[in-house]
Amino acid sequence: MERRDVLAMLSELASLTTLEEESPQSFKVRAYENARQALEGDARNPADLSATELAKLKGIGKSTASKIREFVDTGSVAKLDTLRATYPPSVVELSRIPGLGPKTLKLIRSELGVEDVESLKAAIDSEKLRTLPGLGATSEAKISKAIDRLGLAGKDRRTPIADALPLAERLVDDLRRVDTVVDVAFCGSLRRFSETVGDIDITVAATDGSLVMEAVRNHIEANDILLSGDTKTSFLTAAGLQVDVRVVAPAEFGAATMYFTGSKAHNIALRQRAIDRTSILNEYGLFEIGEDGETGALLASASEAEIYEALDMAFVPPPMREATGEVDAAAADELPELVEVSHIRGDLHYHTDRSGDGRSTLAEMVAEAASKGYEYLAITDHGEDLAINGSNREEMLEHREAIRALDVDYPDMTLLYGCELNIGPKGGLDYDAEFRALFDYTVASVHSHFDQSQDEQTARLVAAIADPTVNSIGHLTGRYIGRRPGIEIDVDIVLEALFTFDVALEINGALQRLDAASSVVRRAVDRGVKLVINTDSHHTSELGRMEYGVLTAQRGWAPRDQVVNTWPHDEFMEWANHRRPQP
Repeated sequence: MERRDVLAMLSELASLTTLEEESPQSFKVRAYENARQALEGDARNPADLSATELAKLKGIGKSTASKIREFVDTGSVAKLDTLRATYPPSVVELSRIPGLGPKTLKLIRSELGVEDVESLKAAIDSEKLRTLPGLGATSEAKISKAIDRLGLAGKDRRTPIADALPLAERLVDDLRRVDTVVDVAFCGSLRRFSETVGDIDITVAATDGSLVMEAVRNHIEANDILLSGDTKTSFLTAAGLQVDVRVVAPAEFGAATMYFTGSKAHNIALRQRAIDRTSILNEYGLFEIGEDGETGALLASASEAEIYEALDMAFVPPPMREATGEVDAAAADELPELVEVSHIRGDLHYHTDRSGDGRSTLAEMVAEAASKGYEYLAITDHGEDLAINGSNREEMLEHREAIRALDVDYPDMTLLYGCELNIGPKGGLDYDAEFRALFDYTVASVHSHFDQSQDEQTARLVAAIADPTVNSIGHLTGRYIGRRPGIEIDVDIVLEALFTFDVALEINGALQRLDAASSVVRRAVDRGVKLVINTDSHHTSELGRMEYGVLTAQRGWAPRDQVVNTWPHDEFMEWANHRRPQP
């Protein structure tokens, strides 16, 4: 039992208790969330702590401590099992639809028998939703539109990457510990870093597949075994997500991971390229085809890199394998020099507990950034117009002094006094222009008024972009993948404004956002718009989001030199200051 397993359990407990208590602010929900935050801030494995020791941590009560120990000792929590039975995956999926809060969800379940998206669609089509208290034709129409925009109307259900990736990473880490395992990787659309996935594919290279299959069958996440054999086991998690684990010989690992990573169209293009070279490519390797048409000598199989090389191609990073031109570009050695995590020199969207939703102090957040070797860092706590989480002028000026006081401790890193400005319904920004000019760097973002028309949303963004105190636009559409559709905008107009005013477009690395989306990033790259990859961290544990932002950038074909926070310090600072008015 690892720390991350306990954190995942507490997150699920908080999520399902929100439905049970009909409020995210209930005492029990906050107790589980506080416990999770307490464990995030403690380096020890909670599995090594007694209930008494757990209860001594600030934020963890006796009841929650006992549930943690119950989970560690037995692999389950009775309360969680009860909640899962009451709120199955189909109901949890409903709870993610905007307009269906816990109370409304309880109402439509009891009054209309709605238990899944299909029955909800049926209730909307028959205009039954509008007959319930607190709802109406307008609410019904908004919920219907949200279902369509979230992609929930089809039969094939997809899981947001924020839910799938942490699970896949835990499974890979656990399988890596099996004695006979040589290597392991998750594949499929998740490895291509798609925003949503249909299932999780994991490929394992091992000298003894039976031990791997046993480990999979006994894994804590294996809620329902669908099938299990010598080389493949499939199971459903408690949330209803299917996981397929395959075992291959170590010599076949490269071919297998390439094959199961896909996409289908990318694989077809590779197989055709193999045929053109009198060879055959499958999940076992690249083989010659003999004069008799039979499979001949093995050409490559152990690694993906050697297979691409044998096909006379440059290596194609997994996020690019979507058959959108990468095969021809790799064959011509014309792939861009993609941005990588090692290229990043700074984070420019970064919160502390100065923001109401921040959970780590300024000193803690700066120290964590310094440990990454960053050359520059923008502290961008929320502006005053975000009423719950923002800071007024006096608080911001005090914050500036606190930032400046840290300069002496970090001579190798430039600390930028910044702000995440809130973009108002007509493009207005926090504070007045003179006060905004005091900031060293700003990111402007949409946090409200998501129901405006496309023209209105586009106009508000263009107005913010045109303001000379704005350096970048954060999380472009404000979406939460699978939970809240982003604002509807004319992307081409926004990209043209960004290019014209030399404002950077953020690729937000928070898994629930990944905003701007990779498809928009690709268009931004083509237009020549500058990009910036940020973590939008609110806690020291969230700096790992940079990797997710980089993968999204790679999926959008973003070259290193177009990402401003890969630039050397002086070059970056010159750009950041070139249009900023002097205070």
